[in-house]
Amino acid sequence: MEAQPTKAPSFSLPVDPADQKATEFRPFSIAPPHMRAFHLAWLSLFSCFFSTFSIPPLVAIIRQDLNLTETDISYAGIASFAGSIFSRFAMGPVCDLVGPRVASATLSLLTAPAILSMCLVSSPNSFILVRFLVGFSLANFVANQFWMSSMFSGCVVGLANGVAAGWANMGSGVTQMVMPLIYSFIMSFNVPSSTAWRAAFVVPAIFQALTAIMVLAYGQDLPTGNYKKRSGTTPKEDLLKILFNGLKNYRGWILALAYGYSFGVELTTDNIIAQYFYDRFDLNLELAGTVAASFGMANFISRPTGGLLSDAMGRRFGMRGRLWGLWVVQTVAGLLCVLLGRVNSLWGSIVVMCCFSVFVQAASGLTFGVVPFVSKRSLGVISGMTGSGGTVGAVVTQLLLFSGNKYSKQTSISLMGIMMLICTLPITLIYFPRWGGILCGPSFEPHKADGSYHLLE
Repeated sequence: MEAQPTKAPSFSLPVDPADQKATEFRPFSIAPPHMRAFHLAWLSLFSCFFSTFSIPPLVAIIRQDLNLTETDISYAGIASFAGSIFSRFAMGPVCDLVGPRVASATLSLLTAPAILSMCLVSSPNSFILVRFLVGFSLANFVANQFWMSSMFSGCVVGLANGVAAGWANMGSGVTQMVMPLIYSFIMSFNVPSSTAWRAAFVVPAIFQALTAIMVLAYGQDLPTGNYKKRSGTTPKEDLLKILFNGLKNYRGWILALAYGYSFGVELTTDNIIAQYFYDRFDLNLELAGTVAASFGMANFISRPTGGLLSDAMGRRFGMRGRLWGLWVVQTVAGLLCVLLGRVNSLWGSIVVMCCFSVFVQAASGLTFGVVPFVSKRSLGVISGMTGSGGTVGAVVTQLLLFSGNKYSKQTSISLMGIMMLICTLPITLIYFPRWGGILCGPSFEPHKADGSYHLLE
């Protein structure tokens, strides 16, 4: 019998005919597979941020029960980031092999018991260990960005990456406000404080597990199906070639450094900001959590704005526009960070903190507006390198500036801003022969200004 022609899949969104990636981004649609993947990706990562940063807003209470010193708290903060350095780097190649859906859900299910184990913490060492294990869940960020880059075309991928990560990062802000409320609610039933804060961690654990199950049940890796259903998945023996191809690309290392001092600074601020306002301005636990929450919740707008700006600059000025936008926005963020540590009034600090949050989070979105164009073959590796760079930056910053009593927190915040300014400079060295860089134009005529065609191999 004569073979019947395969019917081309139909989609609710307009797509690129070459790979069926969506050429429009409609964040309030749930149309499968593109927009459904978007909502599952950000919600799953949101739950991981919620879990990871559910501990800092209760540290003022936890430290009394566990007799935590400032050094213990600092080491725990470092541990929470250290846990995700390797897992973020490894997540990239794993996504290349099995797809973002299975990779994301598996990690969430494996780390949900870690946050639940906060119920059993009884010593400083066990507290640090739990923060280390919970931090592994932040590697879901790499799967999130990989998934969006697999679903959306170059003309909107910056916006898709920015919104998916920005909405997810709100988890770090929402948990600053919600966890003290959960704790207070449990206390209202005359539950002892030492039991109430432990019981509060049941909520993030269940939330994280539920989102992982949703990703497995309703997600789809690619517009055309899941990885296991493709005819010609990447052979395992090609893993080393994919890995080496990504590691030898110097652009990935520069973006990792830049991300270490945009997203890494954001992570560090999430870790210390509630305690900073609690101690320096004598706010109560709920109010300090609410102020700190505004920093993380700005991600709803600021990181997507970074992605949108990257796409707009790409359409207008090509890759050079994307790079210029990243350098300028991150430099402004560094200056605001320096200023934040110099302001002595409560309301002044809140205003500067809010402005700082907008720029530093937008810089993260702008970084991942460039990442999808670095290497088509090793997209997962480059995403993993950049993502792990964020947590390496957080670990280094926390270790150098927020460990022990070497500096006051306000001095450390200003020094963190100076580090941002220095580590943003190498962006000027990124150069694409096809599209150019900040300092000079392309070596030959590009095919399309925003780089949506003919990505680097």
